[in-house]
Amino acid sequence: MDKIRIRGGKALNGEIAISGAKNAALKLMSAALLTGESLYLENAPNALRDIASQSDLLEYLGCAVKREGRL
Repeated sequence: MDKIRIRGGKALNGEIAISGAKNAALKLMSAALLTGESLYLENAPNALRDIASQSDLLEYLGCAVKREGRL
């Protein structure tokens, strides 16, 4: 795995917004099958065909999927 090492004289703090990644979202959606609890994925890409297909597959397997935001 690649690494990035940053050396600096000041401590860093703050927040940044990270855009959702399709490949990560698909894996996390599959991982939802491993728990009986509700799972909420925030900032996941919602308007992609892969995400829609994965949602359909999870519903077929008995999961309740609610997609919010831009479709």
